[in-house]
Amino acid sequence: MKVLISVDMEGISGIVHPTETNPDRYDYERGRALMTADANAVIAGVFDAEPDAVVWVADAHGPFRNILPEDLDRRAHLARGKPRSLGMLTGLDEDTDAAMFIGYHARAGAGPAVLAHTMSGDILDVRVAGRSLGEIGLNAAMAGHLDTPVVLLSGDDTACAEFSELAPSAVTVAVKHALGQAAAVTVHPQEARERLRRAAADAITLRASIPPPKIAGPLDVEVDLYGPYMVDLAVLVPGVTRVGGGRTVAFHAADFADAYRLVQLLVQLATIKPG
Repeated sequence: MKVLISVDMEGISGIVHPTETNPDRYDYERGRALMTADANAVIAGVFDAEPDAVVWVADAHGPFRNILPEDLDRRAHLARGKPRSLGMLTGLDEDTDAAMFIGYHARAGAGPAVLAHTMSGDILDVRVAGRSLGEIGLNAAMAGHLDTPVVLLSGDDTACAEFSELAPSAVTVAVKHALGQAAAVTVHPQEARERLRRAAADAITLRASIPPPKIAGPLDVEVDLYGPYMVDLAVLVPGVTRVGGGRTVAFHAADFADAYRLVQLLVQLATIKPG
């Protein structure tokens, strides 16, 4: 069987602050080590349940170059660097039997939630068919579009609750209890890794009973952007229109894959600052 493990950083055990997740900050190297260790625990759990599994790990945070390749379990295939066609889900395809979201965080505006945001600080909200979706929802629905169940998620308690609304039968591991945007009561990282390993094995065993989350097309999508100049760039994309003269843009997508790709493009455009 093939398993994709998508690993973000904000929901990793022990991490609560941007200094631990940003490459230009003083505590980032420690955050990378914590991220790699959580990924290894999940990889080990997958192989506990399925010794012959093919495991892909997608580095899914920021520059997509955070996991320490030399310290990652050598049985896994690591996707790192950008741009990549499926971004946080690189490695996902029709042959993927299960996906796992490790170190994930709640959507923008959620709280209390550690380092909550949606794709970047420039995106205030994404609504698909009227439903607000963060990275958890967008990535889960993209996996569902390819008939892949998301069987496990780890992060803070708010992220776990957000995921459980989409996939109530899936396994969650809350590695910290959020107190705010940059504060939490954390489980000791070693304890968290033991829980993650057990949960990964359980999730693989239960995968047949966890349905893929699906959002059927066609779809109307709205994206709220942080700055008006971001809207000026977004509407240069064919099919994207401004809504009400404000910070919201909208487009129509034939299916969720089209919606996912265009949201990714808008996220990249939003990072361009005025000259």
